[in-house]
Amino acid sequence: MGKTALVTGGAGGIGSGICRALAADGWQVAIAYRSSAEAAERLAKEIGGTAVYADLIVPDEVDAMFRLVGGVDLLVNNAGVSRYGLLTDLTYRDWQELFRVNTDAVFLCCKAAIPYMVHQKRGGILNISSMWGQTGGSCEAAYSASKAAVIGLTKALAKELAPSGIRVNCIAPGVIRTRMLDGFTEAELEDLRLETPLERLGTPEDVGNLAAFLASDRAGFITGQVVGLNGGFVI
Repeated sequence: MGKTALVTGGAGGIGSGICRALAADGWQVAIAYRSSAEAAERLAKEIGGTAVYADLIVPDEVDAMFRLVGGVDLLVNNAGVSRYGLLTDLTYRDWQELFRVNTDAVFLCCKAAIPYMVHQKRGGILNISSMWGQTGGSCEAAYSASKAAVIGLTKALAKELAPSGIRVNCIAPGVIRTRMLDGFTEAELEDLRLETPLERLGTPEDVGNLAAFLASDRAGFITGQVVGLNGGFVI
C-alpha cells in the first residue's frame, strides 16, 4: 500500500508542482482546495490522486478533511496568500487574514496530522515559507512576519517530533513564476530575473523536485531545516 501525502493549496501554481512531483515518486496525493474545485479535480485526474475540500481556517473542516483522507504520511502545508503594500496601508483585517491562512492553517493541519504519525512512529511535515520569511521584504511586512512564524514552527516541531520518527522541514522559495506574480509588469519581472544570480525565475517544478526529495528516504537524516530555493537571491 502506497504512502499518502496531503498538499494544501495543491491546485495552485507551486502546489500543483509539488503534487505532480510527489505523484511521480509514487505517493498517493490528496489535493486540498477551498476555491479551486475545477483545477483540483482536473489535477487529481491527471495524477491519479483525490481532491478534497476544506476551509483551512475552520478547525472542524480541517478535522473533517483528515477523517476523509485517512492516515496521512506526509503533510505539505503550502496554502498561502500575500499582500503587497506599506504596513501603514494594511488594515488589521488584512493582517489577520494573512496570519489565518499562512500560519493558523499550518497549526491546524499539523495538529490534525500529528497523532496518526506519532502512532505510526514515522511521517513527514513539509512547510512552505518564503525567502521573505528569512530576511523580511519591504512592503511585505505582514507576509514576511507570517512566513517567519512558519519557520519558527518548523524548527520547534522538528525537535518535538524527532523522537517519534517524524521529520519536519521547510522550503523558502524565492521568486517563483506563478499567478501570484500576475500583478507585476514584464519589466518588473525582468528586474527580478536580473536580480537573481542564476538569472532566471523559479518554477513550480523546481519547488516540486525539492519537496519530493525532502519527502523521500534520501533525505532521511534531514529535519528542522529551512532550505532556500531562490537562485541565489538570498544567500
